[in-house]
Amino acid sequence: MTQGRPLLNRRLAEFGTTIFAEMSALAARTGSINLGQGFPDTDGPEEIREAAVRALRAGHGNQYPPGPGVPELRTAIAEHQQRRYGLAYDPDTEVLVTTGATEAIAAALLALLEPGDEVIALEPYYDSYAACIAMAGGTRVPVTLHPHEGAYRLDLDELRAAVTPRTRLILLNTPHNPTGTVLTREELAAVAELACERDLLVVTDEVYEHLVFEGEHIPLASFPGMRERTVSISSAGKTFSFTGWKVGWITANPALVTAVRSAKQFLTYVSGGPLQYAVAEALRLPDSYFDALRADLRAKRDLLSNGLAEAGFEVYKPAGTYFVTTDIRPLGGERDGLAFCRALPERCGVVAIPNAVFYDHREQGAPFVRFAFCKRTDVLAEAVTRLKSIGPS
Repeated sequence: MTQGRPLLNRRLAEFGTTIFAEMSALAARTGSINLGQGFPDTDGPEEIREAAVRALRAGHGNQYPPGPGVPELRTAIAEHQQRRYGLAYDPDTEVLVTTGATEAIAAALLALLEPGDEVIALEPYYDSYAACIAMAGGTRVPVTLHPHEGAYRLDLDELRAAVTPRTRLILLNTPHNPTGTVLTREELAAVAELACERDLLVVTDEVYEHLVFEGEHIPLASFPGMRERTVSISSAGKTFSFTGWKVGWITANPALVTAVRSAKQFLTYVSGGPLQYAVAEALRLPDSYFDALRADLRAKRDLLSNGLAEAGFEVYKPAGTYFVTTDIRPLGGERDGLAFCRALPERCGVVAIPNAVFYDHREQGAPFVRFAFCKRTDVLAEAVTRLKSIGPS
């Protein structure tokens, strides 16, 4: 301490080492199968990796790329939005490349919030949401997704009741991590109606847009009145299995892009120049790539979900993402997900993530545990075998 004050800014005092770092370290220390942190254990398409190598060797992006991102990638992003969703964006004024979706979220919240503004977020939420809201001086207002008949659902009445005169924006994530929920057209229409009625901005995290197994991904920006008030975020990491590249982007109207860029330029300024050229090629891969990705992950979802159910967990089979949430209470005597996850490596050599860390209302998430299935099939099969050996603690 200096001058009698803690070193860490009080806005971040509640945020220590992330649960992902803790559990990944535990996996390494115990030699366990890591189904905690959501990264694939194989690289993405070889032709995309080679595209990055070509860019490096050709000197493309080895020096500072343009602040908004290289033109080739911004054009590819705009083409992707038009081809997939019928959303037309100007690559010069309505697209911004970021250092992954995490920076996009941070820059959007830093740009759009004033201290004291309220942000509604769906609980459980990815841990960086809470930290970014805090750094921006905002106040997070959780609206809880509740498990019901094998899935998690948004209570639209609860969402509407959460809006106050201090609400500035809704932070939406669909497909949703960690629950695997994919918001329906009816749910999204209700969110859009509420945002227009109360003049709210919406920041949407859509990084799992191509990992939908049931239903469909519908961008909120496609609803009436929403294009002018929505910052849509996605990234290459989840879709192309290059999570270490950290290439993300936003699409929004020029005024919103200008606001977010004003914050982003003082975070990283630019990054990943050669990788941006490779991601531009990745976004133009044929539909067969995206179809095969979904089919592969759907099979892995089913393998892990069925194995967890046979091991005694209650399983909430996800409609999207590459995570499956489970309830540990049917195992007998298990109610504390954090303690369960810390003990699991010694019990059966598998690492998972306790969902409670994604809640403000910790008691709501206490018995739930998340497993990642973005791993090789043989790894998942071995994890299932180990998990079936688990007995009551």
